[in-house]
Amino acid sequence: MQTTGTVRRETAERRRDTLDRLATERDIWVSTAHPDDGPHQVPLWFSWDGQAVWMCTGAASATARNVRAEPRVRLALPDTFDVVLLQGAAECFPVHDVPGDAADAFATEFGWDPRREEEPFVYLRVAPRTVRAWRGEPELRGRVIMRDGRWQD
Repeated sequence: MQTTGTVRRETAERRRDTLDRLATERDIWVSTAHPDDGPHQVPLWFSWDGQAVWMCTGAASATARNVRAEPRVRLALPDTFDVVLLQGAAECFPVHDVPGDAADAFATEFGWDPRREEEPFVYLRVAPRTVRAWRGEPELRGRVIMRDGRWQD
């Protein structure tokens, strides 16, 4: 684990850094599980609206099927040194039910509008209940920066 030069950040700085990454990054790993078929993990594009992560996937995908059976998910930004993990329950929105502002923001950010595709897609919304963030071993203690949907001080 890389620790050289790592300075331990306080919770407020971790929160700011996490919110900045959520606003600027485009890929997130989505981990779901089905009661019979077990775990499933895929990378998806995501959009952060300030309260929740919005993603889109095929309506028949394993991710969508798993979320319908078991909505609890874990999300991870793709950096193994600057770790950000989010946990929450995913809500599934067929394209005709997704809030227009969320779908418009997603289409603007990625230049792709799933509402215009022939195949059915669903939007997944995850409002995190728990967020963990750390850079290397010096930050493992205190890595929970959101608990029960509330940012920690």
